Amino acid sequence: MSSTSTESSAAASSDLSTVPGRARDVSLDVILDVPVTLSLEVGRTRLPIRSLLQLNQGSVVELERAAGEPLDVFVNGTLVAHGEVVVVDEQFGIRLTDVISPAERIRKLK
Repeated sequence: MSSTSTESSAAASSDLSTVPGRARDVSLDVILDVPVTLSLEVGRTRLPIRSLLQLNQGSVVELERAAGEPLDVFVNGTLVAHGEVVVVDEQFGIRLTDVISPAERIRKLK
């Protein structure tokens, strides 16, 4: 390895130690206003395109989830909780019944 590349590596690693936002300097205030997409999944099913094209108003699609089972709550596509549907002031909402721990979410990513 040449002395130039060694010096570059040393300079790069010293630059990294002064980068703002390292773990000890991080404040959640920086991300609190970042919008995320929260979605609920009632259930899933797989069907061939032929069946999909035959759907029309009044069609019923059977899902792989029994009535009364908790819904899945996703944030930006990542499962974060389970819950049940509630009605609040004539609008639908969700009551969280189980929040997935950060460790469990990371384990499911692997």
